[in-house]
Amino acid sequence: MNLYRSDRISVKDYFEIREKSEELLEYIDGFVYMSPSLSIMHQRISGNLYIKFRTFLEGKQCEVFHAPVDIELKSEIMDGTKIVIPDLSIICDKSGLTDSKYIGVPGLIVEILSPSNQTHDLITKLNLYMAYGVQEYWIVNPMLSSVSIYSLNEEKLYIQHDLRTEEGNVTSQFLKGFQVDLKEIFQGNH
Repeated sequence: MNLYRSDRISVKDYFEIREKSEELLEYIDGFVYMSPSLSIMHQRISGNLYIKFRTFLEGKQCEVFHAPVDIELKSEIMDGTKIVIPDLSIICDKSGLTDSKYIGVPGLIVEILSPSNQTHDLITKLNLYMAYGVQEYWIVNPMLSSVSIYSLNEEKLYIQHDLRTEEGNVTSQFLKGFQVDLKEIFQGNH
C-alpha cells in the first residue's frame, strides 16, 4: 500500500480526488493510501472466501461484502476520519449502511496481502482495526498459503487465535461454527 501523496489533506479534498480517480484510495488521519492492482490470485482467494462466508451467513443477521466497499470506521472512543476498503467485511449491525458506504465497525474484516501492501495490512490496519474494536481480523498471505486470525480479548487487544499454513481448517471465534479448509481458500492458485 503506497501513499497516494505525501502531504496531509482534508477529507473533503480526499473525496474530490476519489471522484476523479479510478484507483482504490483509502483515507487514514489525513493521508491517502493507494491499493495495489488486484492480481488473479488475489481475486480467486477473495472469491473463494466470499462464497464460503456468504453460504454460512445465509438466513443469518450478518452479511458479507467484498471490495470495493468503503468502510468509514466510526466509534465513540476514536477521533478522526478513517475510510478503508477491506477485501471482505462482515457486517452485523446494518444501521450504518448507506447507498455508498458503511459507517461503523464491521464484526470481521479480511485483508489479502500483496507484496506491496504487507506492512500496511500487518501493522497499520491491524492496529487500526484493533483500536476501533473490529472483533476479528483475518490476514490471508497468498505467498505463504497461510491465514492468521486475530480476535479481541477482554482487554480489547488482538490475540492471534489461529494460524494455518498450507493445510488444515481455520475457524472463526466471531462466527461461531464457521470453518474453512485452507485448500478451499487457495483453490485454483497452485
